[in-house]
Amino acid sequence: MSQTVETTADQPDVLHRLSFLDRFLPLWILAAMAAGLVLGSVVPGLQGALDAVKIGQVSLPIALGLLLMMYPVLAKVRYDRLDTVTRDRRTLLLSLVLNWVAGPALMFVLAWLMLPDLPEYRTGLIIVGLARCIAMVIIWNDLACGDREAAAVLVALNSVFQVIMFGVLGWFYLDLLPGWLGLDTTSIDVSPWEIAASALIFLGIPLAAGYLSRRLGERAKGRTWYENRFLPRIGPVALYGLLFTIVVLFALQGETITARPLDVARIALPLLAYFAIMWAGSYALGRAAGLAYPRATTLAFTAAGNNFELAIAVAIGVFGVTSGQALAGVVGPLIEVPVLVGLVYVSLWLRGKWAVRAR
Repeated sequence: MSQTVETTADQPDVLHRLSFLDRFLPLWILAAMAAGLVLGSVVPGLQGALDAVKIGQVSLPIALGLLLMMYPVLAKVRYDRLDTVTRDRRTLLLSLVLNWVAGPALMFVLAWLMLPDLPEYRTGLIIVGLARCIAMVIIWNDLACGDREAAAVLVALNSVFQVIMFGVLGWFYLDLLPGWLGLDTTSIDVSPWEIAASALIFLGIPLAAGYLSRRLGERAKGRTWYENRFLPRIGPVALYGLLFTIVVLFALQGETITARPLDVARIALPLLAYFAIMWAGSYALGRAAGLAYPRATTLAFTAAGNNFELAIAVAIGVFGVTSGQALAGVVGPLIEVPVLVGLVYVSLWLRGKWAVRAR
């Protein structure tokens, strides 16, 4: 491995490379939670108003918020560069195994070990484990000096694969596997078709819209305009959609949350364990496979991150906006953002160590 890598002394300040909105994302999430709790206590009949018009089992305002979360992320994907990673069979195979075998299996184990008495939250976390990252992973990868094009390609592959496999894996981990292992699933009443339908709606629609936006936008105005003018304008919409959904969730779940604050802490513990194990394990696997630092970094962040937008959408679509499953999805980004920012710093430290070993 002869690639020259800068020392840690040249590393940029990670937080200052984030946009203002992204830098304070945990703060915005906390503010949205607080606003939701206040809104739920002062506005009577809120749930009835939200349920007045529905798309399937999801109220129209919430459905729009969920779709807005997903579209800007999928509009950023470079769909024309799939072959840049598909030719690198090591990276592709490792990513598929980590994302679609190791990740869901690890979250399943952690959820059952740490939340054996909280089936709704446990189910919500398992759904989180099935929703592979297609969102902020590109930001974390870029800050950690990973392979930008490889990240974009793996995100595109995850996007397509989720449409095909999310419902199947949901049925396997929520119904079939617990039955094989003799675990108690009497409190879980979920159809694989409901999971597949929610994933198809809340991922398939924005995926198609994102693909068409890039294809038509680049054809009409060129790639420079699309990436430097159009994407920055629509980028914040994903955050607005997420915050709107969180406000509504906490407005409807305020009584449950204030009555059981320790439940939120218990949801956070398996998430922390998941991020640490997936990230460190992926880095070690990439190193053992002989990947250079940029590809190993991309492998680690794409494996450790999760698509909480999709997890929240599926949980709401299948179990309802006031469900424990939906709450488990909402706690996810509150934990993920500060943890992965910290892991970016660890990655940059490893970058210097990688350079020393490569000499």
